Amino acid sequence: MASMIESAWTYLITNFSDFQLTCLGGFVLHESVFFLSGLPFILFERAGWFGKYKIQKKNNTPEAQEKCITRLLMYHLCVNLPLLIASYPVFKFMGMRSSLPLPSWKVISTQILFYFIVEDFVFYWGHRILHTKWLYKHVHSVHHEYATPFGLTSEYAHPAEILFLGFATVVGPAITGPHLLTLYLWVSLRVLETVEAHSGYHFPWSPSNFLPLYGGSDFHDYHHRLLYTKSGNYSSTFVYMDWIFGTDKGYRKLKSLKENEREAAEGNVM
Repeated sequence: MASMIESAWTYLITNFSDFQLTCLGGFVLHESVFFLSGLPFILFERAGWFGKYKIQKKNNTPEAQEKCITRLLMYHLCVNLPLLIASYPVFKFMGMRSSLPLPSWKVISTQILFYFIVEDFVFYWGHRILHTKWLYKHVHSVHHEYATPFGLTSEYAHPAEILFLGFATVVGPAITGPHLLTLYLWVSLRVLETVEAHSGYHFPWSPSNFLPLYGGSDFHDYHHRLLYTKSGNYSSTFVYMDWIFGTDKGYRKLKSLKENEREAAEGNVM
């Protein structure tokens, strides 16, 4: 397996420049992972599949879904891609490399875990600030147009917020100076995480059922349902920041009430 990955990587660095691999390759990778993971949730909603796992019973209209896709394509081409190109010198300055040998899986996994922790910290405070009155009204309210989120709404946001999200994602790699392969994997995992968090579905196989402190779709769906001043649940992937600062109390109280109701219902049946 390792030799196959190394052979494929050798082909890439032989036939493409660092600029092409970082900017164009990174953009193609992001778009592929984002739309391939996010589009199925539109299909689930329209077809009514997996209804028992849907967190909210309300569905988005086809027009609202199409509006989201159209805006996303425009933002990705007009904001994300130019931003990626402009950031290339920064990536190089921070020590990013694409050459062989490839980093070990131990190094890759350790760095990506570090990126998640750093991103959670930066995202939490930025997200919490975005919920102040002025910034919410003029910037973050765009993202909250969808009170019933679906996978692709994860990146539906004001251009200013897109810039902030980009910063939160790259600050970790900027500290360590990663290999480009590590950066590819980090971006892919971060996209998959945010699509799942906005999916609107909580499955038995959802990561939050297995990973300690992982937020996931149920945690973030609560954030979209409530008024901006009372929502809480500002964390990105892991919820340690909300737990530390008590901004998930409403969510934990609601979960506790639902659990008590479920246990009472099971007791009545018995």
